[in-house]
Amino acid sequence: MSTVAFIGLGVMGHPMAGHLATAGHQVHVYNRTRARADAWVSEHGAPGAAFDTPRAAAAGAEVVFACVGNDDDLRSVVLGDDGAFAGMDEGTIFVDHTTASAAVARELHAIGAERGVAFIDAPISGGQAGAQNGQLTVMVGGDEAAFRAAEPLIQHFAKSVRRLGDSGAGQLCKMVNQICIAGLVQGLSEGLHFAEQAGLDGREVIEVISKGAAQSWQMENRYETMLDRQFDHGFAVDWMRKDLGICLAEASRNGARLPVAALVDQFYAEVQAAGGGRHDTSALLQRLAGAPADRCVNRST
Repeated sequence: MSTVAFIGLGVMGHPMAGHLATAGHQVHVYNRTRARADAWVSEHGAPGAAFDTPRAAAAGAEVVFACVGNDDDLRSVVLGDDGAFAGMDEGTIFVDHTTASAAVARELHAIGAERGVAFIDAPISGGQAGAQNGQLTVMVGGDEAAFRAAEPLIQHFAKSVRRLGDSGAGQLCKMVNQICIAGLVQGLSEGLHFAEQAGLDGREVIEVISKGAAQSWQMENRYETMLDRQFDHGFAVDWMRKDLGICLAEASRNGARLPVAALVDQFYAEVQAAGGGRHDTSALLQRLAGAPADRCVNRST
């Protein structure tokens, strides 16, 4: 069993760290809001496992995991006197599950190398349910040896783990993931909107077309909640706009053309402006229906 640290106990990090503890590893935790760390400790019966700084949590850990909000959040928990790198021993590994830029991954990889610490970027896909069920997809960039050493630990909360290349490759792969999702959700929203306008039963339509070429994860997992106008779950519009911003910035750098992603990003901006920033990304359907943001709620609540 290993001693590991987990930094960031949000809707994804909390269950991911839990899988490591359930597997028998000694897990040190840090969260910016201490109450979340204390709640995790109470749930997993790990007295003394919550620490006041990333540095303290990382001390003595063979592998340090993080899952925070963005580039700046990541730098804040990694660098500085209280950052994780300051507490990590030479030869240890930092695994970053944040969806961030490829540039910050390369930056932290280089700083880590100067300290003798391996940094691998390992963004995730699968949502909160995937984290809770240990069924995440993990896209990795970084040194081969560090990846192989960390992979058995990552497997505790993943159904698929793959290294795509050197530092930054994991983040670039996650950008591809988000670009594809943006188009899929918009297409599904337009299809359901069209079905409603045409007087068709949306559920019957999906039961038919989901057996053919139109099938997708988004269709299988989101069509019912979309038809019920339930949008207070899943991956939030605010987060998707952050991710698409990363994609569009990288495309500007590498010359990729992303007309659909750019358009859908603006559609999400309209949802945000209407007060729907915390709604699930499938709230694009409400935008097409012209409904106000305050109707983008779960009717069961």
